[in-house]
Amino acid sequence: MSRENGGAVIGDILSARGIEHLFTLCGGHISPILVEAKARGIRVVDVRDEVTSVFAADAVARMTGKPGVAAVTAGPGVTNTVTAVKNAQMAQSPVLIFGGATATVLKGRGSLQDIDQLSLMRPITKWATSVKTLASLGPTVERALDVAAGGVPGPVFIEVPVDLLYREEVVREWYLKEAGVENPKNLTGKALQLYLRGHLYRQFHAPSIGTEIQNAVEEVMPRLRNGGGGHIVKVGQVANEVRSAQRPVLVIGSQALVNLREPEALASAVESLGMPTYLGGMARGLLGAGSKIQFRHKRSKALKEADLVIVCGFPFDFRLGYGRSIGSKVKLVAANLSPTELKKNRRPDISVELHPGRFLQDLAATLGGTDDHDRWGSWFDSLRERETARDAEIVEQAKAAPEPGRVNPLDFFVKLENHLGNDAVLVVDGGDFVATASYILRPRGPLRWLDPGVFGTLGVGGGFATGAAAVHPKSEVWLIYGDGSSAYSLAEFDTYVRHGMAPIAVIGTDAEWAQIAREQTQILGDDVGCILRRTSYEEVAKGYGGEGLLLDDPAKIEETIARAKELSAAGKPVCINVQIGRSEFRKGSISM
Repeated sequence: MSRENGGAVIGDILSARGIEHLFTLCGGHISPILVEAKARGIRVVDVRDEVTSVFAADAVARMTGKPGVAAVTAGPGVTNTVTAVKNAQMAQSPVLIFGGATATVLKGRGSLQDIDQLSLMRPITKWATSVKTLASLGPTVERALDVAAGGVPGPVFIEVPVDLLYREEVVREWYLKEAGVENPKNLTGKALQLYLRGHLYRQFHAPSIGTEIQNAVEEVMPRLRNGGGGHIVKVGQVANEVRSAQRPVLVIGSQALVNLREPEALASAVESLGMPTYLGGMARGLLGAGSKIQFRHKRSKALKEADLVIVCGFPFDFRLGYGRSIGSKVKLVAANLSPTELKKNRRPDISVELHPGRFLQDLAATLGGTDDHDRWGSWFDSLRERETARDAEIVEQAKAAPEPGRVNPLDFFVKLENHLGNDAVLVVDGGDFVATASYILRPRGPLRWLDPGVFGTLGVGGGFATGAAAVHPKSEVWLIYGDGSSAYSLAEFDTYVRHGMAPIAVIGTDAEWAQIAREQTQILGDDVGCILRRTSYEEVAKGYGGEGLLLDDPAKIEETIARAKELSAAGKPVCINVQIGRSEFRKGSISM
């Protein structure tokens, strides 16, 4: 491994670990990381806002099963990432963030962009640390990648002072010139020169402290558990419950797919279990678009009527009514990597502290993969009847004519669903318009759906689309925006153009923060703070070098979708500005 400079050390390790992408917004504090990563064949994607770099790294982590990596400059570069880092923490996504920092000898002395970055990052990461010597940099990066992916995955942060990233002779020249002691004339100058030379020697030639680093990390790292064998007994118990169940329901959440590089094996296991299955978060798309065991509507009703509910990688939070959505007399099973999430709000009858994906595969193997579930026939019939009725209701509502110059959002998504490519990736960023889409659009396969997760973060769209386009350069990437959320990251059209990416952004423009305005106006009688303009977002996209399409005629929905697909296939990012009418489809659905 090259020890010429810290940038080379980082580049070597990332390359050896199979990291293919590094997301960034440039800064003098981190330039060697970018240059050395590029020199090793790692694709460096520079974006227009530091928060986007972490969102993009998060997306890559979710879609590849490898940690996503971002590098940002010191001070405001780091603080700009805070929302994305917290989002990754709550989504349990393994991300490594390199933060630039002032030179070690200037720390705390008023240097440019010098702040206490660790105090900000420690509460929102699994591990946040600062490196002081070149010898400790390699072991720290290696360990950080393991921490990010181990146990309950999450983000880690490494602060790398700028003087560790450049070659020793360059740093020596900086130090002596800055201190004015290149050619000392007096005793004081000579003493300062001697101190700086000693400091440099410790930085660049101190022996490795790999063991020290490892011990420090383990103090804050959650104990990694692989079940040891104890989980086998519990899997057997769950198998017995499945054999005797008359109305089972399986709920699968995002955690079942974290660190998962071959989701097809998990999908096969779930299909062989044959239970009625509801998918949430990143698990959406696991079973493709047309699985006979997957259901999307009336989940709460099914959970109330079931006699066995198995919840995998899905906490008992507001999405499950804090556990109250599940019947009180049901036999409840939960599998989760987190012992806290296993029992928060609702204590299951059988709790399995294990990767939910592995649990499901072990359960399928224990049950023998039989498709003989005839005893569930009437239960499936009941659920399918509700599913079909709800789908028909949506199709009927999609036929409602909007006011002139507007498009019914349900009509748009019903038609878009029929035109999505088989390889399509769906990125969602918004409130009402996006939630409407979730009722209709069906992800075509595993790891093809990206939403912010439980944090409900607006602004993920540009970064998630960047990450998705980097991982799947030949796939359709659809970015579903609300008009409010689009403004957070519409500037990333510039990134798409510069890096040859061609996502299709669909903005549902109704000139308000609809999900908030609907309830606020009804309850409080005032829409203050909720009103926007019908901005020409398609022209904004053109200004950044992309293509823009205005859709304000329901008769041109399919024509516009076809044109967007054509432009995207030619390598051009596209923005469709859909002028939608008011909709009461999701009235009363706001979460607080």
